[in-house]
Amino acid sequence: MLDIFQKAQAESLQHTTRRHFLKQCATGLGGLWMGLEGQQLMGASGLIDIDHGRGTPFSPLAPSYRARAKRVIFIHLIGAPSQYELFAHKPELVKYDGKTCPDAYLEGQRFAFISGKPKIMGPIYPMKQHGESGAYFSDRLPHLSKHADDLCFIHSMQTDQFNHGPAQLMIQTGNANLGHPSIGSWVSYGLGSENSNLPGFMVLLSGGRLPRVGKSLWGSGYLPSVYQGVQCQSGPSPILNVQNPKTVSSSMRQQALDTLKTINQRSYKEYGDPEILTRIAQYEMAFRMQSSVPEVMDITSEDPKTLELYGANPGKESLANNCLLARKLVENGVRFVQLYDWGWDSHGSSQSEALNGGFKNKCRQMDQPVSALLTDLKQRGLLEDTLVVWGGEFGRTPMQENRGGGEMAFQGRDHNPNSFSMWMAGAGVKPGLSYGETDPLGYHVEKNPVHVRDLHATMVHMLGYDHERLAVPFQGLNQKLTGVKKAKVIHELFM
Repeated sequence: MLDIFQKAQAESLQHTTRRHFLKQCATGLGGLWMGLEGQQLMGASGLIDIDHGRGTPFSPLAPSYRARAKRVIFIHLIGAPSQYELFAHKPELVKYDGKTCPDAYLEGQRFAFISGKPKIMGPIYPMKQHGESGAYFSDRLPHLSKHADDLCFIHSMQTDQFNHGPAQLMIQTGNANLGHPSIGSWVSYGLGSENSNLPGFMVLLSGGRLPRVGKSLWGSGYLPSVYQGVQCQSGPSPILNVQNPKTVSSSMRQQALDTLKTINQRSYKEYGDPEILTRIAQYEMAFRMQSSVPEVMDITSEDPKTLELYGANPGKESLANNCLLARKLVENGVRFVQLYDWGWDSHGSSQSEALNGGFKNKCRQMDQPVSALLTDLKQRGLLEDTLVVWGGEFGRTPMQENRGGGEMAFQGRDHNPNSFSMWMAGAGVKPGLSYGETDPLGYHVEKNPVHVRDLHATMVHMLGYDHERLAVPFQGLNQKLTGVKKAKVIHELFM
């Protein structure tokens, strides 16, 4: 009998965590902390109370105030496209083309590859004004230029980072370090999903490879893992392992999940770990996705005219297919759709990375489908409350890259965190607006700077939340998308 008692006691101690000890010890340290410090952190902090209910992490929640946007499509061009070959009209750049760059543009600046004294390089492609707004577009964008009066340009974007990985993390998570939630995770955490059979946050990739920092760009960080982005694949199986094996029926799968749910609920009752509830919710979501995903992700059912509009080719990986899928996903209640298109790094180190080479192909692959997405959303009435965001992680230099201090065989530009262009459309942003100004060569911002933090604050505001209060306590701070530095909402971008 003693051996049985000792064995049971040993098993009990194995399951006792530090949290249990603090809660149950004689001095009651756990209860004391929860009564004093915990109350200050959770109550007096003024944070938004996000409560989806136990076991329903994607239940739709009403925002704090009237939202302009109900959903977001974020198109991130991995590698950072050159603003000078797309939207930035700089006559002075033409004037000084081929001349040595002034020292004032070089002193105190950090470059990834430029060394010595590079030469100024004028725009590679001709540019002209379009629409009533008179926005400038290069001749590489014949389709998108037709939407000149739908787009709201920000020509004064700035970031802290000048290398791709940290800059991509910055614009996707608000922090250059790993381990922070992506903007899609924050949105699905705050608002939930409009469709219980689909995740709130889905990720589509094109360009042939993952971004440099990989899945961290759509990770959930310190939020529950259920809010991380669900990556979709190209081809007949858009989400891996969503289908049952041939020998397993739907009813058999349901029985297995019911048993697993019972076991997990017992574990949660014993340990109180919220990740156990996340696990239950993820299994149940996966089961529902088995019937919903194949239908939503199938573009072969689309009208041939719609496929032609996008330039879509079912079954192949392409930005065109992903733009069409993005429309289908938001139409079916997905809250945040993230598109990544790799291949926009135009250093001029090879033909594929040259502004007069591979860049032309990337523009051709992007121009028609992004234009089609705007057209399609507009004609379906979805653009009114869908926010579309387009951009890279930083800009490019007005100087031609001179890797190693010598002249390069192909034309390219180095990284420029000081200024770059992005645009937004839909959801009540001011159409036809060009916000912010840069110096004559487009290198530094001279008027209305917009840091990445300001962009995030503005997006969160459009979704109906105060970016200062959409936060969670973690590692001694109220962590939020905009970080601890000052961030402002750019109200001038709204109608």
